[in-house]
Amino acid sequence: MLHVLATWSPRRWLAAAAGAAVSALLIGLPTDLIPNPVFGRQIEAEWWSMPVLVVTSVLAGLLFATYVRNDASVPEPSDDELDRPAKTGGLGGLISFFAVGCPTCNKVVIVALGTTGALDWFAPAQPILAVLSIVLLAWALRARLRGEIAC
Repeated sequence: MLHVLATWSPRRWLAAAAGAAVSALLIGLPTDLIPNPVFGRQIEAEWWSMPVLVVTSVLAGLLFATYVRNDASVPEPSDDELDRPAKTGGLGGLISFFAVGCPTCNKVVIVALGTTGALDWFAPAQPILAVLSIVLLAWALRARLRGEIAC
């Protein structure tokens, strides 16, 4: 798969960098991994939260860049071929948001489990969600890159 990345145009690498930056902001700001005056955390972030944010952002940026045309002479795959990796990557990004977020700050978790459930059940599951999100994003990226080889 690395040889496919070596064929990418500067335009695609720029899209990957922009996608990674946007992903980092979309996940990092509301979870307060990136300090900001709007959002806060009641519970300190785990040691693994920032590495998960970085890996998730890089994978999301690379996945986003696979949807940018590399060369004008190469036809783009049909929409049917794009759906599954796009949905899988989107799910991976959403799961990473829950994985690195504050368990007691997440209103969905609090409504579903309550504060005690968020601390006793959801917080211990967050590392599993982090791994799952990275696996889903990596699978989606691999599927997209394999599709480029097939073309």
